Amino acid sequence: MTTTPFLPGLALNRRFFKEVVQPLLAREFPGLVYSAALIGYGSDVLGFDTPQSTDHNWGPRLQLFIPPGDYAQSRDAIDQMLRAQLPITFLGYSVNFSKPDLSDGGTQSMEAVETGPVRHMIEIRTLDAYFRRYLGVAPDTALTPLDWLMLPQQQLLEITAGEVYHDGLGTLEAARARFAWFPRDVWLYRMRTQWARIAQEEAFVGRTGQAGDDLGSRIVAARVVRDLMFLAFLQERRYAPYSKWLGTAFSRLSCAATLTPLFEATLTAPDWQTRQQPLAEAYKVLATTHNTLNVTPPVDPTTRPFFNRPFQVLFAGRFADALRDAIENAPLRNLPAIGAVDQFVDSTDLADDPALVTKLRAVFT
Repeated sequence: MTTTPFLPGLALNRRFFKEVVQPLLAREFPGLVYSAALIGYGSDVLGFDTPQSTDHNWGPRLQLFIPPGDYAQSRDAIDQMLRAQLPITFLGYSVNFSKPDLSDGGTQSMEAVETGPVRHMIEIRTLDAYFRRYLGVAPDTALTPLDWLMLPQQQLLEITAGEVYHDGLGTLEAARARFAWFPRDVWLYRMRTQWARIAQEEAFVGRTGQAGDDLGSRIVAARVVRDLMFLAFLQERRYAPYSKWLGTAFSRLSCAATLTPLFEATLTAPDWQTRQQPLAEAYKVLATTHNTLNVTPPVDPTTRPFFNRPFQVLFAGRFADALRDAIENAPLRNLPAIGAVDQFVDSTDLADDPALVTKLRAVFT
């Protein structure tokens, strides 16, 4: 880690592009049409980076997107120019990086050198190849609802977060805007699935505790809280990140001030009777928010006992059913409430590999 005063990666690389990379390209490749951004992987892209983040895959870095027709001819020349002419440091941070650590997923770290050339972390790509790498589809591909169900939220977030520093191609901003949020029916189907997941387990918080299994009750409560958090992201039309940043991103939602104390009380409660009280309040908050979305006829947001058992529940399946009826696309409406790939498969290795994800298409047919 560096001792240089910390500057968030988006701001660092905005200056790196404007003060270093852009002038070099203008001088050495005056006719080049390109776009530049910091998107894709990394806590810096999401705006969650801290000084700890500087230890790997962080520093003066960005992506350059050049036209396909120029790629074969210009890519290596641009790379060699940057290696030779980039400064060895920028604002106190090394512009030179270590070789990829193949034992750690190919990570690279800033590595100080006394002279150039530098091993930089400026990716030079075509826009088409970059989107295919992250999403498995080209940026201008016409997508069906099923295609959208094959796109994990983490990947959609990575491709639409960050910042575009220059869009000379005129296509990068448009491509990002196209993936900024789900089509309406896909959105409704994802929310339907979240409510269905909650319905499947909401009574188990009390039943496991009543049976003397407080550990089981805590585990179920944590699962339900996690599903409620994902539902909150959907209600606020925000992509949810994977687990490392889920709580951090959730804290930035408008509902967080209300729901966070309820979730904390649920997860720290000493017994199931105490646990179900704040959880019931959280159900009502999200049920009320559902009605404000005006995507279905109003659904009663109050909780009630689970039949003749002393477990306070929402009967969340009522919301799932209302959302199913609101979906206009018949094939999507008729799908079981299993959700998109990242709703029924909790595997980072799979979500990070579009080729693996596509193998799950058969689940929906």
